[in-house]
Amino acid sequence: MKLGILSSGNLGKDTLEKIILNFNVVFVLTDSNSQDILSLCEDNKIPYFKGNPRNSIGYNFIKKIEVDIIVSINYLFLIEKDIIQHSKQLTFNVHGSLLPKYRGRTPHVWSIINNEKEAGITAHVIDEGCDTGDIISQIKIPINKIDTGADVLNKYKLEYYNLILGVFKKLNSGKLELIKQDEKLATYFGKRTPEDGRINWNWQKERIRNWVRAQSYPYPGAFSFFNNNKIIIDEIKFSSHGFNFKDENGLILKVNPSIIIKTVNGALELKKIRNNIELSVGDKLN
Repeated sequence: MKLGILSSGNLGKDTLEKIILNFNVVFVLTDSNSQDILSLCEDNKIPYFKGNPRNSIGYNFIKKIEVDIIVSINYLFLIEKDIIQHSKQLTFNVHGSLLPKYRGRTPHVWSIINNEKEAGITAHVIDEGCDTGDIISQIKIPINKIDTGADVLNKYKLEYYNLILGVFKKLNSGKLELIKQDEKLATYFGKRTPEDGRINWNWQKERIRNWVRAQSYPYPGAFSFFNNNKIIIDEIKFSSHGFNFKDENGLILKVNPSIIIKTVNGALELKKIRNNIELSVGDKLN
């Protein structure tokens, strides 16, 4: 069985490493920033293309390479019909949510922000839409109340290869059954950038806590400002410290031994911050 792999990032690299050990990978498409994937291809003498594959650029690289199955793993780019149709048997993607929920980018981060108790990964046929193809298989993954975005992604990492193996087994046994996605249940969330991490202290404390843990280290982090100084916050917990509801949200209620901030429905203690900025009771974060 000849495989073509489309992959990006650490999750793509980790899964590609496992695939290479057991299968014949005839090409890899990746992005220019995924240096570990590029090195892995060079070490294993696998032909690779780096960059945006659209407008037939990627297809022109693979069109003379025979391939049975194409698998997309954490790949940054949407692909066009020429690549989708190039495989002899199947072209599918592994997406980090229980489709049709959380189509789009960084679904595990959005799931934590939205206080979901469960996430998962889905193998689905690639069509020309964004995560809209028929579902092949899914694995559910719990989100614990202290899980960060990195924690959930590490849980994904343990299951990506297993999900892919399951698809291969179904295909080889002739038991591949496709389930059409219910568009009435579909949700879509867009790409996040580091600039999107700013905390709104007018939110309820539960959303702020989820906001922080979803983006904590090694991600860029949730942040706030004091006197134009950026404060990146990696861990936060609920506090029983009292406050006056008339006080502004974001007001610093206490600084020793830890910083406590007033929100609309309770106080929050900053457990971990990345930069030391001198703050005083009565200061306000914004």
